[in-house]
Amino acid sequence: MLGGGEPRRFCLLSVLGKLNVLSSFLQFLFSGLTSGAVYALAALGFTIIYNSSQVINFAQGEFIMIGGLAAATLTAAGMPLPVSIALAVLIAVAVGILLEKFAIEPARNSSIVSIIIITIGAAIFIRGLAQIIWGKNFHTLPPFSSDQPIQILGATLMPQSLWVLGIAAVAIVFLWWFFNRTLFGKGMLAASHNRLAAQLVGIEVKAVLVVSFALAAFLGAIGGIVITPITFVDYETGVMLGLKGFTAAVLGGLGSSFGAIAGGLVVGIAEAMAAGYISSAYKDAIAFLIILLVLFFLPNGMFGGRSSERV
Repeated sequence: MLGGGEPRRFCLLSVLGKLNVLSSFLQFLFSGLTSGAVYALAALGFTIIYNSSQVINFAQGEFIMIGGLAAATLTAAGMPLPVSIALAVLIAVAVGILLEKFAIEPARNSSIVSIIIITIGAAIFIRGLAQIIWGKNFHTLPPFSSDQPIQILGATLMPQSLWVLGIAAVAIVFLWWFFNRTLFGKGMLAASHNRLAAQLVGIEVKAVLVVSFALAAFLGAIGGIVITPITFVDYETGVMLGLKGFTAAVLGGLGSSFGAIAGGLVVGIAEAMAAGYISSAYKDAIAFLIILLVLFFLPNGMFGGRSSERV
């Protein structure tokens, strides 16, 4: 009996071990997809502005920070969550428009490098202003729905993660509709391919730039709002999220909308897997390692940079 029981016990332990490995993998995958969705939204913001002006806006992370902090503050003040979210998005969009009007537009005849430096300076300014307004404290939002974890093959999935993925998907579908089904969106696509030809047929290139910054701020704010119930936010939150969004945009290929989405998910999953299987101490270093590898071995990104489809 003992001899016959040992193989069964061994098989049972083997099955349990495989299930444990699977549950751990799924846990890391869920975490990576959640983070990756936010990075994808940030990367799309970089892509939209890059296509309209060939400028890399390093203030994109500050839109994420403003969205999260504004929504948290308004909700704490007693406003209903949907109202707080709408107002937070409007605040971020207003900041994006002001950034374009007062920092980018006056320097439109400057070199690309000069304008990029301006966006870095604007990011530092916005971050300092946020520190004055919100202080150094961390802020959070309540979950959008139940906080009861969902069990899937031994892994835990928080309902807020589904909100992150769902809202990111809705935002991406909205962008597709805007650029492919609206007249102004098509005008923005035309301007991104050939600004001179777009001007000759009557497209307002200045308006395209303003709307591109507004859309980038909208995407950043959405990303900041949906991630705030999962992780605390403060005035410095946008720095790292913005850099990871930039990494995702470069990995996917600057100028490619599909590349921005794919790059965000790849960066998020790679980051989660490294943190889970190696050490959480290397989590933030993964994005920098990816961008170095891309610059060395795949300078045009996974989907070919500006030769790819633009949004």
